Amino acid sequence: MMRFLALLGLLVATACTNANDLDEAPAYLGNFRLGHNVVVAPNLTKGPASREATAEEWITGVTKAIEDRFSRYEGSKYYHLGISIEGYVLAIPGIPLVAAPKSALILHVTVWDDAAGKKLNEQPHMVTVVETISPQTFLSSGLTQSKEVQLENLSRNAAKQIQNWMARQNDEFGWFEADGRPAHEKTEAEKALNAAPPQEESEIPAPEDKEASSPTEPSAEE
Repeated sequence: MMRFLALLGLLVATACTNANDLDEAPAYLGNFRLGHNVVVAPNLTKGPASREATAEEWITGVTKAIEDRFSRYEGSKYYHLGISIEGYVLAIPGIPLVAAPKSALILHVTVWDDAAGKKLNEQPHMVTVVETISPQTFLSSGLTQSKEVQLENLSRNAAKQIQNWMARQNDEFGWFEADGRPAHEKTEAEKALNAAPPQEESEIPAPEDKEASSPTEPSAEE
């Protein structure tokens, strides 16, 4: 709990995320295509001044947000996402400007290369999320939003931050490039060619056996 409280303190300075871009072209991720979307919450911790939400509610919310954001990619190679939800705060009503808590979410992410059968990041990447600042949340979302809306917004922001991180990894290390070259070394024409959907859907190989290749129950220790 103390570790979780310390992380929440850091969230005060964390930039907010605008996840309202699903109707726009997705950020470049090479030849990425979403395989398995595995979300678990074995170590879920509720922070202080928070409404209650079950592990099942969080798993459902984050799974949908990941699917909505990453199913838009039509690359030719499958990658799996393993996500472990660690802790949350769903702000309760407070006194404006005095005790107006913000909603927050902490999770760990692991990306798996289906063809190679291995993780791209050996240590889980920690993502810290806060609610997007808006007229409805400027004082506190606990005053203006239901638990369900808070949970949905945090889940959508988490998916966007995961996308941002994956795009940075691809730009620097070429995670999702067919030739392994970092994206920043490629021309826009090369990127467009690499990101183009395959000619025939039937040519895309299905993910390998889920039991053998998907990240089941990832945790902070993986």
